[in-house]
Amino acid sequence: MTVAKDEVFDAVRAALVDALGVEDEDVVAEATLLGDLEAESIDLLDILFRLERSLGVKVSAADLGEHVQGGISEEDFGTAEGVVSDVGLAQLAKVMPQIDVEALRGKLPAEGVMGLFTVDNLVDLVLARVTSPAVV
Repeated sequence: MTVAKDEVFDAVRAALVDALGVEDEDVVAEATLLGDLEAESIDLLDILFRLERSLGVKVSAADLGEHVQGGISEEDFGTAEGVVSDVGLAQLAKVMPQIDVEALRGKLPAEGVMGLFTVDNLVDLVLARVTSPAVV
């Protein structure tokens, strides 16, 4: 299936507008889902369901976590103090290229990771799933 990134972005934008009640112009690539667009965990489920209906691709909440964590164990991804480790930050830089690893080193709480997840990060995840359904 050949799908352009613009098509996926449009589908993600529509899902976010419908699920969150935000304006079209607020849904920009760099907007964070949980911060800028004020999505909550339950909203993410609604957004993923809407994307499944519009694009025919299933992405679960667990898929989001697996994508972000990249198969790295909880113990390796974070430290005993609850911050993301260097290994975790290296993985985050792969899936969230907009982050400043040096600024976050030793400071990013593990529970704060999804607060960095942007519209563009979601588009990239969905695009990967649409073009290769077995890939997360």
